[in-house]
Amino acid sequence: MSSMEKAIIIGGGISGKLAARVLSDVYKEVIILERDVESEGSSSRKGAPQGEHLHALLHAGEYGLEQLFPGITEKFYDSGAVKINSTIDLSWFHHGAWKIRYDGGYSTTLQTRPHLEWHIEQYLKKIPNVVFHYNQVVQDLLYNETENRIFGVQLKDTSLTADIVVDASGVSSLTSSWLTKRNIQVPDEKVDINLSYISKQFQLVDNHDTDWKIKMVYPNPPHEKIGGTISSVEDNRFIITIMGYHNAINDKEVLQSDNGFLELTKQLPRLDIYETIKNATPITKTALYRIPQIVWRRFDKAGNLPDGIVLIGDTFCRIDPVFGQGMSIAILEAVALQKLLQTHKGELHKLPKAFHRMAAKIISPIWNMVITEDFRYPATTGKRPFGLFIQQLYAKKIFLLSSQNKEVYDAFVKVMNLVRPISSLMTPSIIKAILIHTFSKKP
Repeated sequence: MSSMEKAIIIGGGISGKLAARVLSDVYKEVIILERDVESEGSSSRKGAPQGEHLHALLHAGEYGLEQLFPGITEKFYDSGAVKINSTIDLSWFHHGAWKIRYDGGYSTTLQTRPHLEWHIEQYLKKIPNVVFHYNQVVQDLLYNETENRIFGVQLKDTSLTADIVVDASGVSSLTSSWLTKRNIQVPDEKVDINLSYISKQFQLVDNHDTDWKIKMVYPNPPHEKIGGTISSVEDNRFIITIMGYHNAINDKEVLQSDNGFLELTKQLPRLDIYETIKNATPITKTALYRIPQIVWRRFDKAGNLPDGIVLIGDTFCRIDPVFGQGMSIAILEAVALQKLLQTHKGELHKLPKAFHRMAAKIISPIWNMVITEDFRYPATTGKRPFGLFIQQLYAKKIFLLSSQNKEVYDAFVKVMNLVRPISSLMTPSIIKAILIHTFSKKP
């Protein structure tokens, strides 16, 4: 039987916090080791440079977060987060057409990542067996070679032992380099997208009047590489994030001045975002984040992975952020971990392998959806999914029909928000609509 005394989490970002929440139900002590200093309010932190950019919490993520932290959604709203009707208040230009807008009965929360993360942290601080240790850098893993088991971590001045270690430190994790040094092979899938993310917050003019709360202007691949989103967030601010594939954005030029960012919005497929912010007041610096490649480390397929260690969040898979699925994947993983902790009580030595298999099942369909879109650009390199051309053709029809057929768009909304499998886009009525669209003269 495994002990349930102490759990250590490397990394206090969102996935680390989520892991702490579910581990606190089982372990007597949960220690979060965070390299950043403690945040004062909902502000960006050095260890999460992507925090300056627009983040989305999809429906599945929002439901899972509420399950893990009951009442947290209302706390978001009480402190300024914006509640919208997902299909009325979203204006979305996608693959050359505007999605139809209708009342589907779904709601979405708009807020900055620091706002969301700070509320999760405050919730955790009320759990007596969860402890944050800030300004801590893990230098090594403690390893019992005889048992092939991780049993703790080495810090600068001390070591900490634990019954389980969770690495939530991100794509450049200590565990990945530790495994490489020991010639423990972890298969991976990598796709080069050379993505730039550039964001800035604005205060709109007092008399601004819009019929949307969030507007997305996406590129139509392969000839268009730049897209952008403007979203209302807390405190009557708007955050604009512009993304460009395969080095389509001149980063230096955009970062030179506020006008450089404004000029960038003119390169979008439509001028809607430029027209909205051309007279607005910038209230933050321009922030840049680069993602050269996305990577899925197949810890579920590693042959000799040590016991006692669990990989979660970006440590396991960093996905293309354009589709807004990263945080929701982390939440779905945490919910899966919670279920496994309940299932494997008394035999937690089975937990890591079982979790890595379950996480892979969560990631697999999402990864395939994302890279199907990424490979619309000829410059994208990596392992192509089977039947890529057919998948892209079918997806394109779904996108175009979403501008005129409510049934198709409603099904797409559910898949996009991770509450329905992609197979739900292949019902007889949707296939019929696609065939009619294909063989008609409509564009």
